This record gives sequence, C-alpha cells and structure tokens, in this order.
Amino acid sequence: MKITIIYDNETQREDCTADWGFSCLVEVDTHKILFDTGAKSSILLDNMSKLGIEPAIITSVFISHSHWDHTGGLAEILKMNPVEIYIPSSYNNPPSGAKKVVKIKEPQKIFENIFSTGELDNIEQSLVVKTPKGAVVIVGCSHPGIDKILKAASRFGKIYALIGGFHGFDEFDVIKDAKIICATHCTQHKSEIKSIYPKRFVAGGVGKVIEI
Repeated sequence: MKITIIYDNETQREDCTADWGFSCLVEVDTHKILFDTGAKSSILLDNMSKLGIEPAIITSVFISHSHWDHTGGLAEILKMNPVEIYIPSSYNNPPSGAKKVVKIKEPQKIFENIFSTGELDNIEQSLVVKTPKGAVVIVGCSHPGIDKILKAASRFGKIYALIGGFHGFDEFDVIKDAKIICATHCTQHKSEIKSIYPKRFVAGGVGKVIEI
C-alpha cells in the first residue's frame, strides 16, 4: 500500500502549500481512497495537481469526522468526481453529489482488507488497512484518544503503523509497539514523540509518501 500526504500543517515540497488541516491518498490494490479533504478546496486541488494526483483517479472518499479542517474540499471533489463517501454517523448534512453515502456507526469492512474502526465517542472514525506486516491505522485528529482508536483497530490485526493527527496525545507508551509513527496535522507533542521513538518516527508534511 501507498500513502501520500496531500494536506498538512507542514510541507516537504516548496511547490506545495501547508495549511491547517489534513488529507491523504491511500492506495491499496485497485482502491484509491481520499482520506479527509483538508480545509480549503483550492489548496487541496493545487497540492494534488503538484503531486500528480488527478481527482478522476479517486475511487472513494473516507471522512474521519465532520470538522471543517477535514471536510473543506469535499464538495469540490464530489463535483469533479461523484464517488461514494464513507462518513461517521454524526456527520449531518454532508455535501450533495456523492454516488453513495455510507454512514458508519459500528466497526465494519469497507473493502477487502480495508476497515473502519466505527465511530468512536460519537465523533470520529479511523481507517484500518490489513497488510502482511500488520494493521496500518490512519487517523484524522484522534479526538476519541489514541488508546481507544488502537484498541478498536487491533481487532483487525497487530498494529504496525499509525499515521495522522494525534491532537493532545501524551500517553506515549500506548504506541510503543507501532513500527511506523507518522504524527501530522494537530499533533501537539510531535517533538516528544520523535525523541522517544527516533527510529520509528516518520516526518509528515505535504508530499510525504509512505509505502508499506
């Protein structure tokens, strides 16, 4: 699988724009899943263009939670490519235009080896991909807490990687078994996580590609 960060507070490429929010493209087999859509459609689409990602290749959209910095580009993406979207059940009135809207409450399989943790704390879901190396967990802001998310994700396999926004997470022992830790977006204690797990920490930012 391949994960390309499209929208983040930092950027690894001078030709791309950093902004508060998060989005990444998750490629697994034939699936090209847009995980969240950042805050501004103009920045999302420009970064996608710079990274060589055409909206037409997206096969589905997965929204972690309904906050503006994760859904800002959704309406424009659906205008350009009306794919099916997977949203937490608490997300009321998503933009129109989707081929199909799937509201998720409980843990469920979305595609082969691709799952949702289910909506946790009535706010947020995370994406889990089963790989030969273990479960890769992609999070938006981790509002329910990393511990709760990883517990929900572990039903799909031993945690191998954790990628996304960790918010105010500071119970650092919880992620000690993860082999890849990519803390992005709203993570408040990024430097501490990097110092504790220097060999496992992977810097994020727009343009970062993680292949597993």
